[in-house]
Amino acid sequence: MMLRISRSVRPRRQSPLIRAFVVSLLAVSFAGAMRIGASDGRFNGRGDERDDDDRDDDAGYAIGLWGDLPYSPLQATIGVPNLISDVNQQHLEFTVHDGDLKAGSNSPCSDAVYTQSLAYLNAMEAPAMFTPGDNDWTDCDRPSNGGFSSLERLDHERQLLFNTSFSFGQRRIRQKVQMTPLCLGVGGPVPCVENRRWTVRGVTYATLNIQGSCNNLCDTAPDPAEWFARNQADIAWMHETFMEALARRSAAIMFISQANPGWDMSDGTRAPLRNPQTLAEADGQPDGFQEFLVALRNEVIAFRKPVAYVHGDSHYFRVDKPFLDAQGRRLENFTRVETFGDNQANGNNDVNWLKVLVDAHSREVFSYQQQIVPGNRTAVP
Repeated sequence: MMLRISRSVRPRRQSPLIRAFVVSLLAVSFAGAMRIGASDGRFNGRGDERDDDDRDDDAGYAIGLWGDLPYSPLQATIGVPNLISDVNQQHLEFTVHDGDLKAGSNSPCSDAVYTQSLAYLNAMEAPAMFTPGDNDWTDCDRPSNGGFSSLERLDHERQLLFNTSFSFGQRRIRQKVQMTPLCLGVGGPVPCVENRRWTVRGVTYATLNIQGSCNNLCDTAPDPAEWFARNQADIAWMHETFMEALARRSAAIMFISQANPGWDMSDGTRAPLRNPQTLAEADGQPDGFQEFLVALRNEVIAFRKPVAYVHGDSHYFRVDKPFLDAQGRRLENFTRVETFGDNQANGNNDVNWLKVLVDAHSREVFSYQQQIVPGNRTAVP
């Protein structure tokens, strides 16, 4: 879990010019989600390229979720290769890495980190997806990480990892991409190309760039302007995902992001403390999540079908239902899923993943099976 340092940042006090600019961009009409360029020489897979949801059969299938890896040379050279080998034996429909390609401190954000991760993703036989993590860019400005510009590192990720509309992997699918220039880069407004959406056999999936370290409102060099622009983009992409799911009559939605935003007052060691009814952060830290969570809750209530929200960040595998409505009633159609992540405190390799069985014709749609990688297993003390 990332170090969270109180700062005198007040996210609601945005420059009127910034707010007006972003709101005006949101008002620009784009006819659906535009798609960026086709393939390029980066991919060396089998050439099995297809659009999302182009299969007629409605049978169930399985997907893989992982993230917050690798955090050490042992994990990079043994743990993750073992995980990839295990995943490739499972005949999955696709996999998603939910962010953090390396440790958060004492781990320079060199170009080699991203090229190594690109190789991991393309080693997956099934289509592979990725959403950025705070260790990949937000926390790169820490002196122990090399003192990089956070925005420059995010620009680099966008250029290297998100420069086509296709997934990674030896088989690839085309995804819808958030092409509206709502996010910020070093040079100003840019498309949020890391935000992706795809549908497979009656279930809609989307990634969102939502980060630890207060979603870029605290830590070494908080950036309220960047947060505000990206937060509006994430909310817009989330709304569009529900709209598309309704139009497609999808049986369920799964979102994948990095940050654990905190959902209630029970988990202060691993996430922000939050009033579960107002969704306001209660621990004195800058709140980079409340506006998004309120908008998400409204959509979940209106959707009335299963919604899974996958994240990493706090490295504690769990599947639960922490979301309440404003009256304190549990949202029974919402499930939070936190993936396995680095846990070197266990004193072993501890690199594992989560299999999700998906059946659009079942009542809950998603069911979950933890996968303890045989090659990474150690004897129980």
